[in-house]
Amino acid sequence: MEERFQTFTVLVTDINRSIHKLKTKEMEEFDLKSSHVSCLYYLFKTGSMTATELCDICREDKANISRAIKSLEDNGYVVCNSKKQKRYQSQLTLTDMGAQVASRIAKKIDKVLDAVSEGVSDEHRAIMYHALAKISANLQKLCEDTDL
Repeated sequence: MEERFQTFTVLVTDINRSIHKLKTKEMEEFDLKSSHVSCLYYLFKTGSMTATELCDICREDKANISRAIKSLEDNGYVVCNSKKQKRYQSQLTLTDMGAQVASRIAKKIDKVLDAVSEGVSDEHRAIMYHALAKISANLQKLCEDTDL
């Protein structure tokens, strides 16, 4: 049992650290932070989203997304065209510069996904994602239960 715990937690931690390092390294070229990657990527893939939607899809808290959006707006990557709605419910879109950078980021992400999937069949990847989704749901349920 102890080996299962160690294997699981170490692998998840190592994966998370590696992802963060890759995001940080790849964003240096654009003078952006790792927290900007998901915002730019999902805005590029969807065309526009609200900050609330970005929080949901990125699984980030409101404060982190707010800081990322502010920085992206200040640097000309993202624009908020709506002045009528509450700020957090307003649609955000990429500027031309933001779309160009996000396109390059999306290509980098595709290359990374191809590289990390090397030697893993589509079937094994599907099984892994299914298992991770189940583990994530179980962990969230445990976190909600106060009687652990």
